[in-house]
Amino acid sequence: MDIPSYSGGQVRSPAPISQRLPLIFRRLHRFNQMDFEQAVWQLGYLCLAPRRVYRNVYFHKQTKNTWARDDPAILVLIGACLFVSGIAWSFAYKYSVRQALELTALMIVRDYLLTGIVVASLLWVVSNRILVAPPSHSSPADSAVEWAYAFDVHTNAFFPFFLTLYIAQLFILPVVLKDNWVCLFLGNTLYLAGFAQYIYGVYLGLNALPFLIRSELFLSPLLPLFTAYIISLLGFNVAKHVLAVYFGF
Repeated sequence: MDIPSYSGGQVRSPAPISQRLPLIFRRLHRFNQMDFEQAVWQLGYLCLAPRRVYRNVYFHKQTKNTWARDDPAILVLIGACLFVSGIAWSFAYKYSVRQALELTALMIVRDYLLTGIVVASLLWVVSNRILVAPPSHSSPADSAVEWAYAFDVHTNAFFPFFLTLYIAQLFILPVVLKDNWVCLFLGNTLYLAGFAQYIYGVYLGLNALPFLIRSELFLSPLLPLFTAYIISLLGFNVAKHVLAVYFGF
């Protein structure tokens, strides 16, 4: 429970919840102010040259005093992509209209937003407690990873992951579900690529902050991921098991 602060002889009430939300969420209803052209450019480079997306992050901090983006256009575009993906997967599994809407809601709310909140919170805590460099003349004392920036990192890492496992997998669905080793290899490699892209994207986002040290820590999940991939090639079809759980078959 929030406790009102005391300042200057007056009790100051806490800010309303809406004001404590990251700016990018508070602006979701302002479609006429969103720069969709810039958002499309960013989504393209997140796949082709993700480092370019982070080149201007320091300039953004200097001009707007925040590391996080304040334009929610990219959230709207990813939500739209997930909606279309949910409809396409519903056709593949012959879902009813109601089931299709439920699936799209799950993809947007659970797969992207709720997962992003959890991941961003973990990145925020780990980065600020372990990886922030001691204050110096080159690292301002107020340097800290913003939660909203950590959510940006998740957003940027999620899009290549989405293209690999929500789009590419859909197009080769009949192949990855077949019972032979070549198809198993193809499907498992697709999952390896998707999760490796996400992990690398998280690393790039936090490595872009000049006051973080040992950001290579975020690449450490690649080792167990690759180990699990090698073991899975002995006969465990990842796609078949994941889709059976995801779609309830």
